[in-house]
Amino acid sequence: MGDQERYIGVAERRARLALRHRLAGPARAGSPEEVAASLVALHGTDPATVYLAVGARLTDPARTVPETSRALYEDRALVRMHGMRHTVFVFPTDLTAVVHASTGLTVAARERTALLRDMAVAGAPDTAWLKEVENAALAALTRRGQATAAELAAEEPRLRQQFVYAAGKRYEGVHTVSTRLLKVLGVEGKVVRGRPLGSWTSSQFRWAVAPAHPELDPAEAQAALLRRWLTACGPATEADLKWWTGWRVTEVRRALSAIGARPVTLDEGVGYVVAGDVDSVSDPAEPWAALLPGLDPTAMGWQQRDWYLAPELRPALFDRSGNVGPTVWWNGRVVGGWAQRPDGEIVWRILVTEGVGREAEAAIAAEAERLRGWVGTTRVTPRFRTPVEKELAA
Repeated sequence: MGDQERYIGVAERRARLALRHRLAGPARAGSPEEVAASLVALHGTDPATVYLAVGARLTDPARTVPETSRALYEDRALVRMHGMRHTVFVFPTDLTAVVHASTGLTVAARERTALLRDMAVAGAPDTAWLKEVENAALAALTRRGQATAAELAAEEPRLRQQFVYAAGKRYEGVHTVSTRLLKVLGVEGKVVRGRPLGSWTSSQFRWAVAPAHPELDPAEAQAALLRRWLTACGPATEADLKWWTGWRVTEVRRALSAIGARPVTLDEGVGYVVAGDVDSVSDPAEPWAALLPGLDPTAMGWQQRDWYLAPELRPALFDRSGNVGPTVWWNGRVVGGWAQRPDGEIVWRILVTEGVGREAEAAIAAEAERLRGWVGTTRVTPRFRTPVEKELAA
């Protein structure tokens, strides 16, 4: 059988996941930078997700909060910015140019056009006025280093101007120029999210000027991003790749060709790995358990998830928009969910009937204690709540 026809089954896919996503004990990482590099992107919509995802993968979880904050806000080795599917992620800083060129440019053009259109319909000032305000805001942000929208508006009062959005429709609302403009500047790669106003769980944050980066050719950037992701998450199907990147199928196929990806056979059909990654991967030496947060990049990594998450578990573990909540893992598959109670206790529930015995329960209980040990008294409530999480947290 040639390499192109090699079959990669569920067991091997779970083994790859355990090792490459830093979940099995011996594969755990020494720093947040190592975690982010291994996963390519950490979901950043919910700030707590970043820390919880890192903590689940560190050899010493007690370092999670100070080390992740250092990487994000002092060394700037990691950056929180818009990426694939118009979603906020945390990336290694050396990937910002690749992410911007491969996924941000198209979305950015659409977002600026939409802002100008909405302002015009509302009778708000024109493009030249908005450009003046933008330049003033960026200049103020450069002087300050980091600032909230309110602090920027104190220096550039025109940011406070409001306009009516979708007048006369049921979803009519009032938008402030600062809110919409900073969002557009984020998608355009000009500003990024900075240090939070409160603790590491806070969703209120400052803005900062984005790290300088070269402008790359979009097709070359797409090839570079796909290579990084497929190295971490391969094998994956074309549908997985299209979903994760948010690209058109023609762009996915062009990038697969550019990196010389190798086809393999999966239970779902044809999958792909990077060139040189067709050799078999063995199970980790020891069984492993993990408690991963809502929107964790492993749980959300693929569109087709049956090989690690049974379809019958989805109603309990996902919200109505398709966001995954906190999950309990045993040897490469999701077996339940977890939550934090008001007193800080980490509680969990097994939702499957096969393959989870006393060894698994002991390992999961140890992970729950490990998590509580570093989270301490901090209360962590997922932004996107799911049925089992809400029930356990009550």
